[in-house]
Amino acid sequence: MAVTDEARLGESRTFPAPADFAAQANVDATIYAEADADPLAFWERAAERLQWAEPWHTVHTWSPPVDGPDGLSVPKATWFDGGKLNVAVNCVDRHVDAGRGTKVALHFEGEPGDREAVTYADLQRRVARAAHGLTALGIGPGDRVVVYLPVLVETVVIALACARIGAVHSLVFGGFSADAVRFRLEDTGAKLLVTTDGQHRRGTRVEVKSAADRAAADLPALEHILVVRRTGQDVPWTEGRDVWWHEAIDTQPDVHEPQYFDAEHPLFIIYTSGTTGKPKGLVHTSGGYLTHASWAHWAHFDAKSDDVHWCTADLAWVTAHTYELYGPLSNGLTQVIYEGTPDAPHRERHLEIIERYGVTVYYTAPTLIRTFMTWFGDDLPAGHDLSSIRLLGTVGEAINPEAWVWFRRNFGADRTPVVDTWWQSETGAAMIAPLPGVTTLKPGSATVALPGIDVAVVDEQGDPVAPGRSGTLVVRRPWPGMARTIWGDPNRYRDAYWATYAGKGDHGGYYVAGDGATIDADGCIWILGRLDDVVNVSGHRLSTIEIESSLVAHPAVGEAGVTAVADPLTGHAVAAFVVDGATGAADHDELRAQVARDIGPIAKPKIIVRVPELPKTRSGKILRRLLAQLWQGEQLGDTTSLQNPWAVDGVREAVRVARTKETS
Repeated sequence: MAVTDEARLGESRTFPAPADFAAQANVDATIYAEADADPLAFWERAAERLQWAEPWHTVHTWSPPVDGPDGLSVPKATWFDGGKLNVAVNCVDRHVDAGRGTKVALHFEGEPGDREAVTYADLQRRVARAAHGLTALGIGPGDRVVVYLPVLVETVVIALACARIGAVHSLVFGGFSADAVRFRLEDTGAKLLVTTDGQHRRGTRVEVKSAADRAAADLPALEHILVVRRTGQDVPWTEGRDVWWHEAIDTQPDVHEPQYFDAEHPLFIIYTSGTTGKPKGLVHTSGGYLTHASWAHWAHFDAKSDDVHWCTADLAWVTAHTYELYGPLSNGLTQVIYEGTPDAPHRERHLEIIERYGVTVYYTAPTLIRTFMTWFGDDLPAGHDLSSIRLLGTVGEAINPEAWVWFRRNFGADRTPVVDTWWQSETGAAMIAPLPGVTTLKPGSATVALPGIDVAVVDEQGDPVAPGRSGTLVVRRPWPGMARTIWGDPNRYRDAYWATYAGKGDHGGYYVAGDGATIDADGCIWILGRLDDVVNVSGHRLSTIEIESSLVAHPAVGEAGVTAVADPLTGHAVAAFVVDGATGAADHDELRAQVARDIGPIAKPKIIVRVPELPKTRSGKILRRLLAQLWQGEQLGDTTSLQNPWAVDGVREAVRVARTKETS
């Protein structure tokens, strides 16, 4: 259902590209016209940045969803058909071959404080050993490998080793439950599970192997569990099935001859959060995905050879696949990977890491930025030199304007561009993002589509909405990084993403992102949240993101999650769950008055609940549906994707207290 009401929250601040940044930027404004004139030629030039063993004969084919005697057909796309490449060679070997083997590829920092610098030559040797080890364990092209690891050098190595031999990796967040891992093992039919003996979490050693064992129990396809010794704990062991990394991998030869695979060969399967039903295993392929990931990283992060890039995402999140694995490594950059949480052992850990390694590009989630605001208030603690930062980025949910401005002021010294990116697991890489040497930035807006990408905001008939009106965000033309299917369920892929606007437009269908959005008079796109997160009060459809942004603009609110709850009079009522900011608790009447001023009286929250923490997915998205279920006393949906499951109990107790006050 398209959202077609007027978008209400205004934001007038603008930040043009700094002249000195524009003068040295990788791309200028002419790139948009160049890509619009011939999108296929544009993507061909992007693909030519990579190293191919064999050239492609066909840039792109597309079979859109079409009605027929058997119903709507399943769409199919190919990119760079006939071309052959090896993704690991593009990310490692070619940099060594070019004489850059001594350059640091990874600065690893563990939560306990252990550190390691891994050069490209060293990474090449490690990936070679892992590739030999995988082959010795019976893994070959097309076999699936589930990786249940925290952010370690070994996590990067095993992903690249899978790519090197043509195996398909599926990374799983290291904090997930055994049930969540088991689902992915069963769904992919994985032959190998890679895990650790334990993990470091907020200063404690947490044993993990037994959870991996429960996930793997009695799965006929699974042949081995490969275990990285991280914490040194005693763990249960199944002889013949379980093997140690240091015995199976580290003993292998450190030279490996790569194979080359078709551009459409699967590279990885990544699962959506699964907050509404069974998680979807999205399949990304080699040539198109790497083309999109590498070019987007180079363009919108203005990647330079001397950059130190830090994407703070867990490696199991798609953001890290693209902007921590394949994008930066394909472009030959140095980057930071950090195992722990931002507050381990103290809240200034990220500031220390930025200073220690001289981070130049810092890419993180709005939820962490808002957390920093609650920890530090208006100003960061003294004593940390962040002057190395030249570019900032945000990813996850739409960022609230006040958080955007705070981030630029405190981390970027009121001078660095903030690259706010919109994309999804399904899209492979950024779709809407500013080019930092070109685009005039607006706090809270991801601005415009990247060159080569065609996005629009449409109504229920698929027609573009007028500026200032809200509608459904769609992509009107296939792109290289798009997920090709859902693993084992192509009909679900068709129904979830393509059926709504099948037959529309010049390419026979629109991809439906599931987000509501609006376009302003300057053509900038503002994400309004998931379509099913809209609050309908007396026929007025309100965006949760707009209401949350208004609440977070109050100095006493650090974070806010807004959802719809049942109301006998108005259908829905607005319920706001707020985390106190650095200045303390906010008066509820003040908050309602602020929302009324910013948006209108109809948007005022009827219910305000102070909570210690909001439940979020590993990508930082607030699980608003859980908030509604907790308020209404309903059975909770799937919570396996939570990065902070303890938050549920905190919200439940806050709801109990609020309900008690309501009835007293």
